[in-house]
Amino acid sequence: MRMHRITTGGQISLPATIRKRWGTRAVSVEDLGDHVVVRPIPDDPVAAARGALKGRIGPTEKLRARARADELAAEERGH
Repeated sequence: MRMHRITTGGQISLPATIRKRWGTRAVSVEDLGDHVVVRPIPDDPVAAARGALKGRIGPTEKLRARARADELAAEERGH
């Protein structure tokens, strides 16, 4: 663990090795009372989330068919 100074403007610097490993220009900062958690935020959150549920929700064809059926039913109720 290395000590980092806080500027009078309240800033700290993240080491270049960490910034390069994270591959992002933005972070979230969470205040947990006695410590702070800094987490990387992807530059493109949608691309980063792509495929995150693969293998967890089952075949997507069934989900799409169900969504289409639900959408058609909702349209029929609206007319």
